[in-house]
Amino acid sequence: QVQLVESGGGLVQGGGSLRLSCAASRSIFRMGWYRQAPGKQREFVAAISSGGSTSYADSVKGRFTISRDNAKNTVYLQMNSLKPEDTAVYYCNAGPTRGLGPYWGQGTQVTVSS
Repeated sequence: QVQLVESGGGLVQGGGSLRLSCAASRSIFRMGWYRQAPGKQREFVAAISSGGSTSYADSVKGRFTISRDNAKNTVYLQMNSLKPEDTAVYYCNAGPTRGLGPYWGQGTQVTVSS
């Protein structure tokens, strides 16, 4: 089992920045972020492997940056140029292989005002 603890959400004006963090209870290959807006399905945002390979949803490319500190088992999501459509609950996800992992954090709310 892997426990994931997220932090860093909040309310920000459009064009602003936030950084999310997710700490895992142990080392794990892939860590990523998904988000779910009201009335919508959960969608992929970004992911990173333990070797540093990254992937992003087209909607966040150039604005969001995912990184990780393997010594701390922590992944970060730096979100810049935020838009109201980025408003959602952001969930950390982790797994031992590529693709969607079996472990989820509790979610952190990000609200972007116009």
